[in-house]
Amino acid sequence: MPLPAVRALRELGRDLTLARRRRGISTEDMAARLFIGRRTLWRLERGDPTVAIGTLASATHVLQLQDRLARLAAPAEDTLALQLDEARLPQRIHRKRS
Repeated sequence: MPLPAVRALRELGRDLTLARRRRGISTEDMAARLFIGRRTLWRLERGDPTVAIGTLASATHVLQLQDRLARLAAPAEDTLALQLDEARLPQRIHRKRS
């Protein structure tokens, strides 16, 4: 797995942990809400890439962060694609001759 992806998962895990703690949800309660064991929750919060994406989606729902997950690859927020589209625009637009 690429190192930037590993780092992103670890950061995501830390953010999920912080969101859970800010809401006053214990690991036991969170795991119960997600229908998983505490060990799986700990793996999720550490950024383990083998945790199912469905578990991540459920966690964002419990924490009321699912809108952020839905925008993860939103075209309007894909800055690289927008830059590539802009680079492909023609420098000049010629009038069609009739």
